[in-house]
Amino acid sequence: MQQANSGVAYILWCLCFFGICGGQRFYTGQIGTGLIYFFTIGFFGIGQLIDLALIPGMVDKRNIYLRGLGNGTPSVNQSITLNIGDIPQLQQLQAIQPPISTGSPMQKLLKAAKEHNGQLSIAQAAMYTELESEHLKELLQEATKIGYAEVNNDPNTGAIRYHFDV
Repeated sequence: MQQANSGVAYILWCLCFFGICGGQRFYTGQIGTGLIYFFTIGFFGIGQLIDLALIPGMVDKRNIYLRGLGNGTPSVNQSITLNIGDIPQLQQLQAIQPPISTGSPMQKLLKAAKEHNGQLSIAQAAMYTELESEHLKELLQEATKIGYAEVNNDPNTGAIRYHFDV
């Protein structure tokens, strides 16, 4: 889907001079407040003025949503790294894990990660494991649960990346 643009949002904001308010809200996916602005002439003009400062944030939030991150929080570059290798309970859990067979989907996933310097996108994981989306989602959740991978966002695109320690 095409990304939203601040310039277009400001042009739509300017429609308020012709009596059409809330265009910037509709453009950034805020249909409810767009309708309120439309019927109340920009929330009596006050909302329109406030939106002059809010438009860049609304556009950023819409673009993050369009990239598929879902919750729309504007801080996609935040990540948490936690070294859990020294936790005794995890070591015990890993010790009782059955060995992975060479042809299992997990083994295919780990081999693919090794070939890509320990980093895979969801599409790459699907391509190498040949699993359907539901089964792939379960496999990736299992990989993160048992400590094979961590989930981060690409700092440039915001896309989800799985990092494996292979």
